[in-house]
Order: sequence, then C-alpha cells, then structure tokens
Amino acid sequence: MTSVLAVVIVGTLLIGCLGFLSRRRSAIDLGEWAVGGRRLGMATTWLLQAGESFTTFTFVGLVALSASVGTASLYPLVYTPLAYLGLYLVAPVLWRKAAGRGYITQADFFEDVYRSRFFGWLVGVLGTVFLLPYLQLQITGLGQIVQFATGDKRSADWSMVGAFVLVVGFVLWSGLRGVAITSYFKDAIMLVVLVVLVAVLPAHFYGGIPHLFEHVQAAMPEALSIHAGSHSATWFASSVLISLVGIVFLTAPHNWPSVLSARSARVLRRNYVVLPLYSLCLVLPVVLGFVAMAVLGSRSGNANAALFTLAQRALPGWLVGVVAVGGIAAAMVPAAGILVGICPLVARNVVRVRSERGQYRTNQITVVLLTGLALVLALLRPDSLANLLLLTFSGLSQLAPATAAALFGERVLISRTSAVLGTVVGVAVVIVQSFAPVLSLGQLSPGLAGLAVNIVVIAGLEAARKVLAPAPEAAEAVEGA
Repeated sequence: MTSVLAVVIVGTLLIGCLGFLSRRRSAIDLGEWAVGGRRLGMATTWLLQAGESFTTFTFVGLVALSASVGTASLYPLVYTPLAYLGLYLVAPVLWRKAAGRGYITQADFFEDVYRSRFFGWLVGVLGTVFLLPYLQLQITGLGQIVQFATGDKRSADWSMVGAFVLVVGFVLWSGLRGVAITSYFKDAIMLVVLVVLVAVLPAHFYGGIPHLFEHVQAAMPEALSIHAGSHSATWFASSVLISLVGIVFLTAPHNWPSVLSARSARVLRRNYVVLPLYSLCLVLPVVLGFVAMAVLGSRSGNANAALFTLAQRALPGWLVGVVAVGGIAAAMVPAAGILVGICPLVARNVVRVRSERGQYRTNQITVVLLTGLALVLALLRPDSLANLLLLTFSGLSQLAPATAAALFGERVLISRTSAVLGTVVGVAVVIVQSFAPVLSLGQLSPGLAGLAVNIVVIAGLEAARKVLAPAPEAAEAVEGA
C-alpha cells in the first residue's frame, strides 16, 4: 500500500467517524434529522452555508476551469458575495415563515403559500430529479480524485464504494447534524490544503506568485482577460446572473436545511455579513489553475487532473494524500447535504406518507436508494447523467419567480395557476434549449431564457386574470343576491 492510499483511507474513515459522533437525539423525528430541530447556532449554520460554495467543483473543477480559460473562471467571486447580500434580505423572511408554519422542505413552502398540493408535489419531483445528477457528480468526482492521486483505477472504485457507504451510514444516523460536524473538518482541511498549495506550487515552479503572473503576462496575455470564444463576456455575465438568481431565491432544495435549521433570523443575518469575506477564498483554486496553465499548458491532457499532476511533482507522497483527503471531504460532505435536502421531499411531498414515523422510515429508505442509484451509475455509467447537469441549476432556477412572489407581505402576489404554469413552461424551455435547441442563444444560459419565458407567462396570466375578474360592483351585487 502506498503512502498516498494509506492517508486516503485514514482520512475517509475520519470523516465517517465524525459524522457518526454528531447525533444528539435518538427520537424518530424528521424535523430533528432534516433541520436540526431549528436550534443550530451561528458557527454551525455559518459553516453549513459557507460549505455549499466549497465542493468538488471548487477543489478540482475550478482549478481545471482556470487552467483552461484563465480570468473567466473568476465568475464565482462575482456572484457569491452578491448572493449573500441578497440572502441577507431573503433568508430571514423564509426562516420566519418556515418557523411559524413548520416547514421542513422547500416543497412545504410552495404547497402552503400557494395552497396547492400539486405544486408541492411538482417541486418535490423537480428537486429530486434535478439534484440526482449533482449527487452522482460528487461520487464520480471522489473517484477521480483518488485515481489522480494514486494512479490506480481499482483503488478509486473501492474508495467510491467505501466513502459512500460511510456517507449513507452517518446520514441515516445523524442527519443534518452529521453534515454540520463534518463541514467543520471539510472546510478546515480544504482551506489548509489550498493555502499550502498556493504557497508552495507557485514558489516551486516560478519562485512565487508575482513571477508566475509575470510569466503568464508574457507568454499567454489573453488568459488575463475575458476574451471571445467558448467563455466570452456573454458566458461570464449569464453564468453570474443565473447563479445569483438560484442562490438568492434558494431554488435548490439542498440549500434550505442550512437556513431552516438556524436558531433565529438574527443568526442568519449575522452569517451573511461575514460570508462575503469567506467567499474570497475562491480565488485560491483560481491561482492554482494559473499555475497549471503555465506549467502544463496544452500538455495537461485531462484538465481535472491538473491539480494532482502539479502536487505529485512538488510534494511528498503523504502530502499528496492529504490533498486527496481534502478533495474527498469536498465530495462526501456536500453529497450528505444533498441527501438531507432531497430525501425528505420524497417522504413528505412526493410519496406523502401521513404519519411522522412513516415519513421518517420512507426518508431513510430514500437515502439508501438514491445513493445506491447514484453510486451504481457513477461506477458503471459515469457519463450517463452528464447532460442532465446542464439542467440542474438552470432548471431549478425556474422556481425563483414563484418564490419571489410569495416572500414579502401577507398575500402571495400571483395565483397558483400562474406560478405552476410559469414554472412548468420555464423548465420546458430549459430542457429544450439544453438538448434540442430551437433558438440560437449563443453563450447565453438556457436558464435565463427559461426565466424570461417564465416571467412572460406569469405576467400574461395575471393580466388575463385581472381582465376577466368581475368588477367589485358586480361581485357585490352577486353576493347580495
């Protein structure tokens, strides 16, 4: 056994053990399991919310994107702080509604405010279907990280199986609290690893960060600007906008537990004051991407392997293993968070089990089934759901208009018919434009096209409803008769 693989095994087991140690109550209570009994404080909810920005994409994908396109990869540093500013206003309102009405899932909110069981069911189905590819992505990403670090495909497959057996175990046992405790470890090791790599790799290859960017400026100046091509200014702006809409209006169901679990709305507001500063850490993988671009150039082959290719050249084996553990944590913990976000949707809003005990059992069965399905697909058909990833956030962002219309004030601003039809049409546009486009959007996100049509449908239906509604005098006459 190599030192890299030994460190990977120990780190994976440590993450699993932390998840198991976090359970507080033994009662079968879906509210405790999914939202921590709404008693979590600032530090824990802060890490849950911050951790949603640090996944395998941040650790591997953002390095690869930076190595491929340069400055255009900075788009997360634009939308993330702006999203936290929007959440400062939105999240406390949602928390108060949820605390007052007992919401546990995203679909509970839509079902209640629009008084539509169908809308709740639809949101549950959309959230489950669209986030399954994201769950598979975490599993596939973990396998790639182990393979890049060890060079052994067999070890990668066994690591995927072992890691996600542990994830299923601690999610079943601890729920959201397991995600919270492992988030402490995940963010700590990720930040340490990224800081060490940013300190070591530029110095090792170029004598420091200033010399690195001097080399980039001289050899590939186009990398320091957002240029025409596959990642132009249009791509950059639309990526920022669709991501911003999705985060501010919490359109992904796995973003709800970190909000609903807070002890108070004040806890959330305090978090969103500090979180924009934390998002600056996203610049670290971008810098590492520039190192990969400068050192490996077009010879990098698989861009996702760039980080580990550099690490193997500059670091001892055991430290490469620590880097891999950081990536493994960035896969296991977000995967656990996804399960906590979507499995209660199935139990409460899709299958609609009535009793609390029945909901809890259905939820636990769903954890096993969804993880098993994603794991099998990751092992046997790793690319089978790749195209669906195009839909994950663009599709879910179609819930934003219906969310915004129900946030402020006592009354919902639009009818349930408008909300449902706008959402359905918006999702349909995203699906068509992603797989069989009827219009050329260039590099504009299909999610934005769907949102535009979504809003037009809602506006048209609301205008028609007002025109067709009886005048107040006529309504009073009917009532008098």
